[in-house]
Amino acid sequence: MVSLNQLVAVCLMYVAGLFIVAFAAERAALRGQGGWLLRSPLVYTLSLSIYCTAWTFYGAVGYAARSGLEYVTIYLGPSLVMIGWWWGLRRLVRIGRSHRVTSIADLISSRYGKSNTLAIVVTVMAVIGVTPYIALQLQSVILSLSIFAAADVPLAEAGGDVINRGQAALWVAAGLTLFTVLFGTRNLNVNERHHGVVIAIAVEAVVKLLALVAVGIYVIWGLAGGLSEALARIDASDIGQWEVQGSRWAALTVLSGAALLCLPRMFQVMVVENDDERQLQIASWAFPLYMMLMSLFVVPIAVVGLDLMPEGSNPDLFVLSLPLSQGQNGLAMLSFLGGFSSATSMVIVATLALSTMVSNHIVMPIWLAFRRDGATQSGDVRNIVILARRLSIFCVVGLGYLYYRASGGSGALAAIGTISFGGVAQFLPAMLGGVLWRGATRTGALCGLGTGFVLWVFTMLLPSFGADVALSSATLERGLWGLAWLRPEALFGIAGIDPTVHAVVWSLALNTLVFVVVSLFSFPAPLERLQGAQFVNVFDHSGPARGWTASVAGSEDLMIMAQRILGATEAQAFFAREAERQGHGQRLPEPTPRFVQALERELAASVGAATAHAMVAQIVGGASVSVQDLLAVADESAQMLEYSSQLEAKSRELTETAAQLRAANEKLTQLSLQKDSFLSQISHELRTPMTSIRSFSEILRDAPGLTDADKNRYATIIHSETIRLTRLLDDLLDLSVLENGQVTLNQREGNLRDLLDLAVTTAQAGATRPLEVLRDAQAEDITLTSDLDRLVQVFINLVTNARKYCAADQPQLVISAQVTAQGLVIDFVDNGHGIDAGSEALIFEKFSRITGEGDGAGLGLAICREIMCRLGGEISFLRDVPGTAFRVQLPQSVLTATAKDTGPAVGADARS
Repeated sequence: MVSLNQLVAVCLMYVAGLFIVAFAAERAALRGQGGWLLRSPLVYTLSLSIYCTAWTFYGAVGYAARSGLEYVTIYLGPSLVMIGWWWGLRRLVRIGRSHRVTSIADLISSRYGKSNTLAIVVTVMAVIGVTPYIALQLQSVILSLSIFAAADVPLAEAGGDVINRGQAALWVAAGLTLFTVLFGTRNLNVNERHHGVVIAIAVEAVVKLLALVAVGIYVIWGLAGGLSEALARIDASDIGQWEVQGSRWAALTVLSGAALLCLPRMFQVMVVENDDERQLQIASWAFPLYMMLMSLFVVPIAVVGLDLMPEGSNPDLFVLSLPLSQGQNGLAMLSFLGGFSSATSMVIVATLALSTMVSNHIVMPIWLAFRRDGATQSGDVRNIVILARRLSIFCVVGLGYLYYRASGGSGALAAIGTISFGGVAQFLPAMLGGVLWRGATRTGALCGLGTGFVLWVFTMLLPSFGADVALSSATLERGLWGLAWLRPEALFGIAGIDPTVHAVVWSLALNTLVFVVVSLFSFPAPLERLQGAQFVNVFDHSGPARGWTASVAGSEDLMIMAQRILGATEAQAFFAREAERQGHGQRLPEPTPRFVQALERELAASVGAATAHAMVAQIVGGASVSVQDLLAVADESAQMLEYSSQLEAKSRELTETAAQLRAANEKLTQLSLQKDSFLSQISHELRTPMTSIRSFSEILRDAPGLTDADKNRYATIIHSETIRLTRLLDDLLDLSVLENGQVTLNQREGNLRDLLDLAVTTAQAGATRPLEVLRDAQAEDITLTSDLDRLVQVFINLVTNARKYCAADQPQLVISAQVTAQGLVIDFVDNGHGIDAGSEALIFEKFSRITGEGDGAGLGLAICREIMCRLGGEISFLRDVPGTAFRVQLPQSVLTATAKDTGPAVGADARS
């Protein structure tokens, strides 16, 4: 006899094995290995098996025992869709890939003008609709555990429930949540695919198929006495009678077929995780074959179970209880793992899909609404999105657990599954209408979804809790507010219909009717029409539905936003590829419409299409459409003639409004950028002189035994830094004009050696690990005329960076100066590890911190570049030099006649 503890241990080992498989697949995908397996049609087909949850593994047998061959409908609907609607599935996959769709909510919102309101509605409906299904999986696992527990403990000692079902369900829900969080939210970019999760689901698909087939073979040849005897038993039982209730069969077939398209988990594996449309060619016949194998032994197991099991046994668990009652502990254990796999795979992918929808369409828009600076404000959007998805997973599984507790964990599994199917089926009119009918509008979709959802809640969801839980007995018997025509199971006075058929017909029929009528009497926005043309004619033009006009901000702002969402490494790699494609080498790419479109698609994979569009719009400012899009819309001549007068009026209004918005947005963007630049540079500019003043003041105050010469020297430095600080404060009051070249330079004559002495002393002040500085004092004896304070500021920044970021055990900095035909050249070369080639393009960009260390704002080198530009020189990064090397160049005009004639000299080293 298998004990409950042994069963739990086997489950933990099984889950650990899935962890290993998922982790290995993730690692292989990151290394670019195993592509033939990760992208094979076989794995794709097996991943579709998450349709076969605990409902089909356990519940199908119970369904057959209660309703005969009606169980076939849960397999028939998806098979008909896969075989007969292959072109439609291919259309969905093409739309998903071309528009970087991340969920069914993203698909519907993208089709109807990037409407985030519509995405929120679909997301809320999906969460509520899938909640009963998650409860179903928890119930199946707890029921199967109870079977083993009852067999482990003598009935006389059990006294009722052998295990605490509520507590057990809580532990199962926590375990599934943990697995999903660990392997479902590792990558932010949804379109990078969750290879680890998909491979784990494929493994579970094989396990549950082998388990069900093994039990079926044992039942036929081990219990029934062979195939002929098993067929005889079926013919003699009520299950074998072919009794078809046409309306109920049709309704259930429609529901199961709609579930294949509309369940968030099915959309995730079928569309989002699809790597190649050709995978559908194999899946179109392989998946129905898998479904046939899963249903092959349902009737024999049900018939033999009714014959052999005691009166009152739960037929939903015949797959498990039959081998267990016959002492086949190993087979029972395999059966339990099959059911466990069916439940866990569904919960993992469903919560993964729902968490993406919640974070992209609810959390991110709310977060952006409370961030006045929008996409350009400092903050790690990547961490916010990942945290939102993880919290969403906890919430979704928690709702399933609460539904399980509220419903009492009772009821047939098939009945609970039907409720969930009815909820998600409400997406079908808006989704199919959106991809097949250009005239579908956002208003029609919202009205249709709302109507269908309310009817589903009233006729299916609330009655599932039982009388006096969600609905009172009076409402169930006499109707809402005492109105007989508002009875949940007899709307509009039409009684005598099967409750499931009644709910499906009314909800889907009125959903579709309202969607079509409202769409006919409402006028779509221009972006809706463009999106409609792209979706309906996706095979003719699979590009994005609109483009972008000229940017009001530069590539630097887009880089900042991309780093917040994608992370520094991914964003820099993306910008480097685009720069190389444009032929700009190491510079940032130009913000061309094509580049901005590509960036939006990249961001859409992480935060959804609607949110990505809004974030890019905050920076870029305006959208345009391609000639191809306009031609696609203009093709609808009849409808365009009908609405021509309205379109002209709306077009003029939109043009005027767009011009006003662009002007206002440009002004606000410039003000915001000036404010951010001003505040950031103030903190950076003031830190260096204030640090010097504080350090030398503390030396004068605390250091004992200072000579008068030292005191005089430190006081002189404090005095000079105070003067420089005062002048910097004056300049910072008008810092916004620095980039416009309107800063007044304080030209005076000085010696380069003195400037470098001051820079090294200031940069080394208060250092815990001093930097050894090697210099040629004689070569530095050069007189020059320039803004010496500004020049010293550049030197201090370079020395300070070398002291902070040189990772050598004994850090050294070599400063060498020479006069060339072009002017004065000063090189700063340390012995550190250097800078990666992929980061070189960002060295002098604002807010860019290449090393990731230190507490600076990433403005130092950008300020140095601006200063050198104003001084008539330049600062550059030297490649192919060991360590990190920068070169400061000043023109011939800054040198005195003596320095020009002297040229480079060689002298003794000076060490600091």
